[in-house]
Amino acid sequence: MNNPTGFSAQEDDDNGEVFLDENDIIHEETVDSEDLPDAEDQEFSDDEIDEGPDDSIHSFEGHNGEVYSVSCSSTDATLVVTGGSDDRGFLWRIGRGDWASELQGHKDSISNLAFSKDGQLLASGSLDGVIQIWDTSGNRICALEGPGGGIEWLKWHPKGHLLLAGSEDATVWMWNADKGACLNIFSGHGGSVTCGNFTPDGKVICTGSEDATLRIWNPKSGETIHDVKGHLYHTQGLTSLNISSDSTLALTGSLDGSLHIVNIATGRVVISLAAHSDSIECVAFGASSHWAATGGMDQKLIIWDVQHSLPRSTCDHEDGVTCLTWLGESRYVATGCVDGKVRLWDSLSGDCVKTFSGHKDAIQSLSVSANREYLVSVSLDGTARVFEVAGFQ
Repeated sequence: MNNPTGFSAQEDDDNGEVFLDENDIIHEETVDSEDLPDAEDQEFSDDEIDEGPDDSIHSFEGHNGEVYSVSCSSTDATLVVTGGSDDRGFLWRIGRGDWASELQGHKDSISNLAFSKDGQLLASGSLDGVIQIWDTSGNRICALEGPGGGIEWLKWHPKGHLLLAGSEDATVWMWNADKGACLNIFSGHGGSVTCGNFTPDGKVICTGSEDATLRIWNPKSGETIHDVKGHLYHTQGLTSLNISSDSTLALTGSLDGSLHIVNIATGRVVISLAAHSDSIECVAFGASSHWAATGGMDQKLIIWDVQHSLPRSTCDHEDGVTCLTWLGESRYVATGCVDGKVRLWDSLSGDCVKTFSGHKDAIQSLSVSANREYLVSVSLDGTARVFEVAGFQ
C-alpha cells in the first residue's frame, strides 16, 4: 500500500528534521490499511479533466459496477435490459431517463440476458447458477435452478418459450419457462459449455465447450448426434458459435485463433478459415450464409466470403475485438473493442464508416433495437450507451 503522505521515516532521518513528537499527539486513531487510498487514486485522471467526445444519444448509469450483458427487446424498439457485476439487472427505455425497473434476486454477477422471440419474457442468468424469468415490466415469474456452475449463455427457442442454457459445470439445460419445468439435461462435455444455441428451425441444438469440442444434440432425447473434435478441428477451447439461417452450418471460433464451419447434419468440418492470430471472441453469419464476420484479440474484424473460404476484408482495430453484431439484414457490422470504441464497418468495402465514442473502458456486449435504429453497448466502465444507426440499413 502506498504511503499517502509521500514521506517515509527514512526520509525524516535523512533530513534531520522532526516536526512532531509523542507529546504532540492529542488523539490516536487506528486506521485499517485497506481504507487508505492508493496514491494513484488521489490524482485526477485524464477522464476527470477531459471527458472526451460522447456520441451516444442516451446513456444508462444505474449500475454501480462493470456491465457485462445487454439485450434489446425483440418487439419493443425502446425496451432494453442490462446486467453486471453488481448482481443487478435493469429494464430501461431508450430516451426515457425517468424510468427503470430493477431485477432483484440474483446473488452473483448477471452474466447473460435474453428476451424471448415474441418479446413476452425475459431471462437473466447469473454466476450463481440460477436463471430468473421476468415479464417486461420487471415482475419475476419464476426461478430456474439446477446447474452447478455459473451460467455462460442463454438462448430462447425460435418458436416458443423453451430456454436453453450452458453452465460452467459442463452441462446444458433446457426448460419450459411457462411452467418453470426442466425438460432435459445434456451431459457429455468435459469442460465449461461456453457457447451454444438452437438451430433457427428449432430442431437441433449445437454447443461448444472449453474441452475443444462441438456437440450436436437431439433436443427431445438429450442424446449426442455428433461429437466434433480431433486434428481437423480446434486444439483449444471454443469461445463462440453461430448457426446459419438455413440451419445447415455451425461456425465456431476458439482460443487457438482458428475458425471452422461444420455441417450440422453430418458433423463434418467442411471449411477451415485461417487468418486470425489470437483468440476468437465473436463470430456471426450474415443474413446470407455466404458471408460471415469474426473478431478476435488480434485487433481484427474479418469479413469472410464463406463460399470461397477467403477473407474479403480485414478491418484493423486499435485493440482486441470483444463483440460484434450485424445490423439486421444490412451490409453493416458493428464491433465493440477493448479500447472502448464502437465501430461500424461496411462489409462490402471493409471501410470503417462510423466510430462511436463515449465509453471509458472495454465494450462487453452489443445489441440492436427491434426497429434497427439504435445500437446499445455496455462496458466495464459501468454504463450502457445508445447510438443512432438508422442511417445504416
